[in-house]
Amino acid sequence: MKIEKIFIEIPTWLGDAIMTTPAIENIIKTYPKAKITLLGSYVSTQALGNFKNIEKVIVDDTKKRGNRYINLYSLAKQIGKVDLAISFRRSFSSKFMMFFIDSQKKYNYKRLQKEQIHQVLRYNDFINYELNLQNKAGDLKLYFKPFSYDKATLGINPGATYGSAKRWYPNEFAKVAIKMSKEYDIVIFGGPSEIDIAKDIEDELISNKISNYQNLAGKTTIPELIEKIAGLDIFITNDSGPMHVAAAYKVKTVAIFGPTRFKETNQWNNSNENIITKNLECAPCMKRVCPLKHHNCMKLITANDVLKVIDN
Repeated sequence: MKIEKIFIEIPTWLGDAIMTTPAIENIIKTYPKAKITLLGSYVSTQALGNFKNIEKVIVDDTKKRGNRYINLYSLAKQIGKVDLAISFRRSFSSKFMMFFIDSQKKYNYKRLQKEQIHQVLRYNDFINYELNLQNKAGDLKLYFKPFSYDKATLGINPGATYGSAKRWYPNEFAKVAIKMSKEYDIVIFGGPSEIDIAKDIEDELISNKISNYQNLAGKTTIPELIEKIAGLDIFITNDSGPMHVAAAYKVKTVAIFGPTRFKETNQWNNSNENIITKNLECAPCMKRVCPLKHHNCMKLITANDVLKVIDN
């Protein structure tokens, strides 16, 4: 069967969406002349919408408009007839929508291995299995030009959308930034929901008379966020979407992990990544908020731990 039109649904979260990119690159390599319709959240489509062969981008806003399942049915009809439909999501709503898409070949993401492997491999193995391919997972890909800073620049990302358990402490981020400000300009990143955390860091910098910084929390579009992270010399971050942006551009990164499985979601194929974790018995709990109330997986990590890694 000739594949001329492909529908792809990508994950909602920025980091998960970026981790599908090696698999998407392999789909494009397999069907280089096929036109792609891409569906996802506003954030994920902003990051991946300029991939080669993408003809149409649809933002899934069905949660915001009336009866979601009626909207999902309408969305499926809007996509029209395609030769191949692929979803990188496992949710019931995704399976519901895919049922109504007009395509002979339809595949919803499923985990093929029970053992702990990287999420990039899970996505790529899913595509290989369903399409009978043997493609290896390459690097993460994002098609934006890195920003050019005037001076060596350190980026810090104190947020993590999934929950507070994944967040290191603003005062510790600030200690690192203060120490590094002698050699690097500082850029604070964050989304609209992370403005308060970023302001806590900014206040610490101001009280220590640090002036060579920018606070971009809540001020960047997704393309701007990607470009600014891509141009950094060093990036210090929690387990988050921006962490995977840095991986796509091989930025030297200190990735701070507490409650999540770093073997599954750390940076893919970035030899410049340094993971800091305390490997506690209670971790990884995979909870949004520390169930034991002590949050030691993050609390025990200090600014000195990060500075030692940067100095090596």
